[in-house]
Amino acid sequence: AVSSPTVLWTFSLLSVAAGSDFKARNCSGVKEASIAKGFSFENVPLQQMSGDHLRVCPQGNTCCSSEMEDKFGQQSKLELENLVDETSKELRSTFVSRHKMFDEFFLELLENTEKSLNEMFVRTYGKPYMQNSEVFQNLFAELKRYYTGGNVNLEEMLNDFWSRLLERMFTLLNSQYVITDDYLECISKYTDQLKPFGDVPRKLKAQVTRAFIAARTFVQGLSVGREVANRVSKVSSTPACIRALTKMMYCPYCQAMPSVKPCNIYCLNVMKGCLANQADLDPEWNQYVDAMLLVAQRLEGPFNIESVMEPIDVKISEAIMNMQDNSVQVSYRVFQGCGQPKPSGMGGRSTRGVSDVFNARFRPYSPEERPTTAAGTSLDRLVIDVKEKLKLFKKLWSNLPEDICQPHRVTAGNATNDDQCWNGHTKGRYFPEVMKDGLTNQVNNPEVGVDITRPDTFIRQQIMALRVMTNKLKNAYNGNDIYFQDSSK
Repeated sequence: AVSSPTVLWTFSLLSVAAGSDFKARNCSGVKEASIAKGFSFENVPLQQMSGDHLRVCPQGNTCCSSEMEDKFGQQSKLELENLVDETSKELRSTFVSRHKMFDEFFLELLENTEKSLNEMFVRTYGKPYMQNSEVFQNLFAELKRYYTGGNVNLEEMLNDFWSRLLERMFTLLNSQYVITDDYLECISKYTDQLKPFGDVPRKLKAQVTRAFIAARTFVQGLSVGREVANRVSKVSSTPACIRALTKMMYCPYCQAMPSVKPCNIYCLNVMKGCLANQADLDPEWNQYVDAMLLVAQRLEGPFNIESVMEPIDVKISEAIMNMQDNSVQVSYRVFQGCGQPKPSGMGGRSTRGVSDVFNARFRPYSPEERPTTAAGTSLDRLVIDVKEKLKLFKKLWSNLPEDICQPHRVTAGNATNDDQCWNGHTKGRYFPEVMKDGLTNQVNNPEVGVDITRPDTFIRQQIMALRVMTNKLKNAYNGNDIYFQDSSK
């Protein structure tokens, strides 16, 4: 009888303790937070239960069923994919838009230049030009084929253009003779000695070759950057990474703390483990960006395709004038080397007609008459814009963890409330230090098990693609096309 009040008192104390315990472990907030996040769980426990069934989150008392933990895992994978997609979005859209802008500009520049040359030559040279215009059409067709990735040796193609032009002009200027194909072949052997067009072909060859190499390589560089960025931003997560993400993003729900965000350094270590291979892209990516910036400088300066192509009509016409002025000496030297061709029996009438046409001195456009610039802009403006953008994208891949672990995205913020964040086990300070970047530095990552002996082959392929492109860009900077280096020696 004596013990009865004691038992009642003990029982009442236990009831109070159980009541307060129940209040602390109520799971109703978890259900609301889950619904707000878009989850539709069949049943969320009303109060915490044993967590022995859990495989990722702490196994003490929990608000999570196995179904919830599985769905949190699936959602974590999706969220990482979306976070990488979001943080690399500006990079990808910039490469897509700038590739399009440069490509349209160069193609339109070629089209405008050909149209301008054709109009001027029809007006200046009339019928002799129109009867031989395919020589010029072929020149522009080959330049376009080179620019769009065709297997064209620019130097040989330009040499060929001047040889064809010499043949056509020699025939026109010597129409009192029968000029056979064999005779024309003989003439072509004397092109280098005769220099019938003066110094124009040599100068133009140097300018056109390096300007087209720079333009084509730069646009290819933008294309490679676009492809690499698109591929690398599609993340494939390892099971170890998904477990770490789930633990970081959703295990607070299981602890009835859905509003508690991860600690900043904790988040960084998870992301550095999950995105270790992406960070390894950075050294090659930075070299690629530097090489793009070098070629961009060339596009602004001596290799500016716009300043080479716009006056090309004037320069070719100057060459034609040189040939006409030297026609007597050129013909004499050819007759010496190739023999006197047979007379055509047409007399001198035709010769007079041709020289009348060729005597029309070429009048270049004055600057205000020049056609509107290609694609409604200028190369200088395009280059200034793309240089600013490229500089922003250096170190992008190794900075992904920092960009993702921002308070507005994932974390509770920095060290101001560092004991008020989720540390992987409870609400409190996170003690491990932040890992360095890249695969080999994850050997002791406390959050993500990373096999540092197995680099991601997909990322390695992208590294190789960047390495090849960087080499092309460095060659283009020096005015060389790596496909045809032998011909420029």
